[in-house]
Amino acid sequence: MEEVEIPSFFVCPISLQLMKDPVTVPTGVTYDRESIERWLLSAKNGTCPVTKQAISGRDLTPNHTLRRLIQAWCTLNAAHGIERIPTPRTPISKSQIAKLLRQTKSPDTRNECLKRLRSIAAENVTNRCCMEAAGAADFLATLVKNETLAGSILVDETNSTYRSFEVTTRPLDEALAVLYHLQLSQASLKNLIGDDGAFVESLTRIMHSGTCESRAYAVMLLKSTFEVADDIQLSSLRMELFVEVVRVLRDQVSQKATKSALKLLTRACPRGRNRAKAVEASAVPVLIDLLIDSREKRLSEMILMLLDVLCRCAEGRAELLKHGAGIAIVSKRILRVSQTASERGVGILLSISKFAATPSIVQEMLQVGVAAKLCLVLQVEGTSKTKEKAREILKLHAQAWKNSPCMRRESAFPM
Repeated sequence: MEEVEIPSFFVCPISLQLMKDPVTVPTGVTYDRESIERWLLSAKNGTCPVTKQAISGRDLTPNHTLRRLIQAWCTLNAAHGIERIPTPRTPISKSQIAKLLRQTKSPDTRNECLKRLRSIAAENVTNRCCMEAAGAADFLATLVKNETLAGSILVDETNSTYRSFEVTTRPLDEALAVLYHLQLSQASLKNLIGDDGAFVESLTRIMHSGTCESRAYAVMLLKSTFEVADDIQLSSLRMELFVEVVRVLRDQVSQKATKSALKLLTRACPRGRNRAKAVEASAVPVLIDLLIDSREKRLSEMILMLLDVLCRCAEGRAELLKHGAGIAIVSKRILRVSQTASERGVGILLSISKFAATPSIVQEMLQVGVAAKLCLVLQVEGTSKTKEKAREILKLHAQAWKNSPCMRRESAFPM
């Protein structure tokens, strides 16, 4: 089939692909709607990619003339395998969203309206921005808080956690799904977490008693809100939250939920007494078990990163040493995953060596191959930071490990 050259003015400056829904910004440059909306949503400064002038997501004017020209060009080149671009749907309006939100207040139409909102949010960035501007985030967050409060009251009356959330499963699942798919702005996320902890408490309850789907959405929403939380908010997190996040990790609700839980804990643990809270919630043995089973590079990196953070407190180190496979699996992952994983793994071993290295622990490290692995770290390509940590561990235990074959090779590392 003959290759057809796309006219340059039909190509989006961002995606470099044929435009399907061309829109013009105030600077006079035309982009594909999806590309420019993603740019404006992700960019911090909200500028036109070509001219660098400030613009907003509301200043997008559909270029109907250009779209018709592109459609005509597609039709003319159909014999070359070019498919005609469809006429885009009219973007949703704030008044339509407001009407749907009002209808959602009625229990009779709630589920149907929430499903419609979820579908609208999934269509495109424009719809999500419109929904956020219409107050959907606040409305849905209030709905989530009310549903979980009603559930907790029912728990007290029936003493049956499972039954209480069966009553509210559908609206909760849908409301959480819509909130997550809205991909809220930083301002909206800060508003959610700035309500004296009520929303965070609701999500904690959902992680405890919700369905698998709602638990996954709850931890993913928490991860997003924690990204914009300040140190005071993170330092005041309750113990119950750490217990439930660790349960999500242990239950492996979903791959996305697992990664969100890891990111959430990595963000929260360095603040206040959160390290101790995570350790008390049994995070360390759960992480070690996950690391043993992990075959994915990024997941292994995230687990080691969090373990490194937790091993900076005495409780975390004690829990790692208590696990029969703790030292062995950390050592095994060094040089087998990535430079990032190796640096974090060596960091964990350094924390153990400096603050928890009893004679029996030092001997265990030798038996599981830590000394040999660290000597290898010094010989292969890696970061200087990792090599410095490895060298420090070897120096700390040089006397105890002096009979190890790798230690007898003086060229293995400079003392």
